[in-house]
Amino acid sequence: MNNNLVSASILSADMLNLESEIRELEKAGVNMLHFDVMDGVFVNNITFGLPVLEQINKIVSPYMELDVHLMISDPLKYIREFDRAGADIITFHIESESDTMETIRAIQQTEAVASIALKPDTPAESVFPYMEYLSMVLVMTVEPGFGGQKFMDMSDKIRKIRRYADENCLEIDIQVDGGINDKTAETVKKAGANVLVSGSYLFKADDMKKAVETLRA
Repeated sequence: MNNNLVSASILSADMLNLESEIRELEKAGVNMLHFDVMDGVFVNNITFGLPVLEQINKIVSPYMELDVHLMISDPLKYIREFDRAGADIITFHIESESDTMETIRAIQQTEAVASIALKPDTPAESVFPYMEYLSMVLVMTVEPGFGGQKFMDMSDKIRKIRRYADENCLEIDIQVDGGINDKTAETVKKAGANVLVSGSYLFKADDMKKAVETLRA
């Protein structure tokens, strides 16, 4: 497990000035760019696709990982394309239509690392059979699909996943996504999460660098 890391959700960024927003994130010391891909089928929203990721990959610092979260119904179909577009981490939902193990194997054949996401109602135990093959598990603290939702406390789920990882000597990151700010960050870190996705809290901060340091502390 790494130290605490911060992944900035560009869903909250100014899309007309995305490059300058990314430069600000780099200056603030953000570790990852969280890139939400929604297809309007798996979730009731549509966001970014491959062309946007390809352009971001051309200008982003090599020290900032591209953290791609696929909220799509058939992630297996697109693994190679997102790898080619620059994804460093590919997260797909265990609730998607794609076969879970087959999708993990497809990611393992790329330069990206594999991660599985769980919706709030999905039990921690559902990911246990796959954790030895993963670099990260993403615990959603909101329902996937839209930004700005109220934080849902998933501490019990996070603790179960961290306990299973520790008991089985698995070096794995636990990421949380949804409503993360200075207060909710403390809750999830105490439970065992170490990768914090944050959108509006970072982009609306008067001092983004300080906001990043607060999340990472």
